[in-house]
Amino acid sequence: MVAPLDQVDDHARLDLRSAQVLCADESSQGLDILSQILMGFGVQHIVRAQSADEVRHILSSQTLDLMLLDAGLGGNGHEIVRWLRTSQLEPNRYIPVLVLAGYTPKSQIEQARDCGSSFVVTKPISAKVLLERIFWLGRAKRLFVEAPNYSGPDRRFKNDGVPGGVQGRRKGDLSAHVGEAQAPNMSQDQIDSLIKPQKVAL
Repeated sequence: MVAPLDQVDDHARLDLRSAQVLCADESSQGLDILSQILMGFGVQHIVRAQSADEVRHILSSQTLDLMLLDAGLGGNGHEIVRWLRTSQLEPNRYIPVLVLAGYTPKSQIEQARDCGSSFVVTKPISAKVLLERIFWLGRAKRLFVEAPNYSGPDRRFKNDGVPGGVQGRRKGDLSAHVGEAQAPNMSQDQIDSLIKPQKVAL
């Protein structure tokens, strides 16, 4: 069974033949390596860019499914991601963005996370790791968050709710304060009826 990037489950394999992928790197050699890896995955539509201006032009004029962006492009690739996430470029502002970085201290990872990228992949790039990240993006149904200081995929990988004693920062976060009960407690019989298997006549 094959599936496009946005319809992947645990039992599917990716079909990237129709995916439109933008590769952005100032190095032509880096672009060649990325293109070869992607073609090995079956990608047939690869767009290449070697400057921040080219990236912005392509994002403004073509519909894409994925972007692979070198962290150092234009001096700071994170600014390109931030620009994309806060732009009105529908639907490109929502596409997955993989930031590629040869130097990945904690500060670099935090910058990539906070600018709205989907993942960081370290250089030199392994085809296996890149495919795993792309597959993960296809399965992960992360919401797109828009807040005063951040726009991009949900940075929370676990849906555990707001930590105890902390005020939620999202519109959908429930208050940590538990108010008075609004209805009487259910009886044990009512609880049992909800969880006990029922016979059904067919």
